[in-house]
Amino acid sequence: MLLNLLATPLILLLALLVASVKILREYTRGVVFTLGRFSGVKGPGLIFVIPGIQSMVKVDLRVQVMDVPSQDVISRDNVSVKVNAVVYFRVIDPEKAIIQVEEYRVATSQLAQTTLRSVLGQHELDEMLAERDKLNDDVRRILDAQTDAWGIKVANVEIKHVDLDESMIRAIARQAEAERARRAKVIHAEGEQQAAEKLMQAAGILARQPQALQLRFLETLTAVAGDRTSTIVFPLPIDLLEPLLKARETKD
Repeated sequence: MLLNLLATPLILLLALLVASVKILREYTRGVVFTLGRFSGVKGPGLIFVIPGIQSMVKVDLRVQVMDVPSQDVISRDNVSVKVNAVVYFRVIDPEKAIIQVEEYRVATSQLAQTTLRSVLGQHELDEMLAERDKLNDDVRRILDAQTDAWGIKVANVEIKHVDLDESMIRAIARQAEAERARRAKVIHAEGEQQAAEKLMQAAGILARQPQALQLRFLETLTAVAGDRTSTIVFPLPIDLLEPLLKARETKD
């Protein structure tokens, strides 16, 4: 009878001891409350929590990946698109993450959605498609500043997709085609302008040097004749005869 009376308290004490022992992994911390009041952050390793008096909330310190659901965004040039993203964040202050916000993961997700719509709505569609790195950094910076009070560090934000409807895709394709045609015309016009400038320079040189014009004329005849056996009738410019006529007049 005496043994039974002693065994019962020992069993209860052993059960209490087993229930109070907690083992936390290296990447986990325990936010401990004693009678409802915050009493400290414990871990990793072996810790003791008194049942009925103390309670503990586990917090994972690893980088967490969170998908931001697709958001309807109206760009600054009034184009409706659907945008989704992924956020990488981690808890750096377990106390704030548990005490300052009810569900830090849910709160971060909601904040990421509103921030994504707000930031992208300030840019035009071309900027969304071409300057994605800048937009990622803008969203990350705003998120990181607002979640700092929750003990959360936003490491990175990546915009995954910017989805357009079919009509907008066709419009962009037509715009790109028109842009390529415009560039081709500009390049052709610039080439014509450069060629005209060179021809003007060459004409000026030939005008100042009649002998150069004669040599050019003879060179053209040589190029035209080549190895052909046909007869070519070519008009002889009077400028070529002027030096001969002047020489004859001088002799006379």
